[in-house]
Amino acid sequence: MTVRNFARAHRFSILIITATFVVAVIWTSVVILRPMPPRTVTMVTGPEGSAYYEFGRRYREILAREGIELHLRPTAGALENLKQLSDPRYGVSIGLLQGGTASEKDSPDLASLGTVAYEPLWFFYRSEFHGKGLESLRGKRISIGPEGSGSRALTLELLARNGIDQNFAELLALTPQAAGEKLREGEIDAALMLTSWDSSVVRRLLADSSVELASFPRAEAYVALFPFLNKVIVPAGVGDLEKNRPPGDAVLLAPKASLAVRKDLHPAIQYLLLDAAMQIHSGPGIFQKPGQFPAAESIDLPLSEEARQFYKTGRPFLQRYLPFWLAVFLGRLLLLLIPLLGIFFPLVRFVPPLYGWQVRRKIYRSYGELRFIEHALDDRNQGQRVSDLVEQLDRLEDRVDHLHVPVFYAEMLYILRVQLTLVRGRLERSMK
Repeated sequence: MTVRNFARAHRFSILIITATFVVAVIWTSVVILRPMPPRTVTMVTGPEGSAYYEFGRRYREILAREGIELHLRPTAGALENLKQLSDPRYGVSIGLLQGGTASEKDSPDLASLGTVAYEPLWFFYRSEFHGKGLESLRGKRISIGPEGSGSRALTLELLARNGIDQNFAELLALTPQAAGEKLREGEIDAALMLTSWDSSVVRRLLADSSVELASFPRAEAYVALFPFLNKVIVPAGVGDLEKNRPPGDAVLLAPKASLAVRKDLHPAIQYLLLDAAMQIHSGPGIFQKPGQFPAAESIDLPLSEEARQFYKTGRPFLQRYLPFWLAVFLGRLLLLLIPLLGIFFPLVRFVPPLYGWQVRRKIYRSYGELRFIEHALDDRNQGQRVSDLVEQLDRLEDRVDHLHVPVFYAEMLYILRVQLTLVRGRLERSMK
């Protein structure tokens, strides 16, 4: 019996089996497989008004379009971001980290979605110290960023490499915004801040004639000693062409910022973040070319599997053409259906022969009983009365009349009934 004939003969049964199979698959995908993505996730940024915080706001806007609520949690900076992201008790899943602050060994539960921007270390100082060198700032008031910030950690490391300790000057824990305002007002003498070119405080300080931007000498040496650092150039006049601010090219040191997540963050959310990163960070900038970011770079943390796949092939196929939640649900179904169909289709091919064997078995068993009656009729020494054989034949014939078989086997059933009629004729002749 072919699969086509079997399907025609059992349309209703196949419909019931298929519906049951589909319901079972959906139930399994909902109950057993990995849960659907969370509706709410939390991201640590930096202080309000910082570049990290502004990036976070843009991520929040993009994820909201897909029905994901992104909570932003302001922090002192990259070190505090790392602390909260590493500890599951904080309930944080996403964060921006400065290059050189994390490591795979110390943060085994974290993964990177790639680098997203340069984060230059800006060294602004009052104009009256211009040309006098770093020694002129000894004992002065210098902001190096608040506790927990990447600016403070990097500045202290660079000062230590130059043999300068915290006794060199009064080191203040100010945010970039506060430091910028105090520097312009003359309340402090210098400020180091780790923030992007797009930061409003950087733009104001570059255009202010009472403030100068320092250029880092021996930048190549710093890059060699600290592989997470990069050398970037601030062109003369980029802050204000009319006033030629800054008056000359300045060499800065810049780690790269990475978008980091906890490894247990749902893959679908990771893909959403990566897609958002493409929209936010892929444009050209003063230090970057179009399409340079986000980049598949694992500076401190390994790339997540989702990130590796994204940089190779882009968003998952279903998410390109379907609404986010529908794409996620169908993707989960496919993950379950593919192995199940691998089992189901061989079974479909095996069922018709098995069913055919069952039908033939019933018919052949009836043939066996009929043959027994014929042998009893021929064996006169058996002593069995003809009336008893007639009763056996009646019972057999009744069962055969209630035997339902597909059309494909109707010919076999018809021949069996003909044989029953012939045997009944012999029995009737024997009774005369």
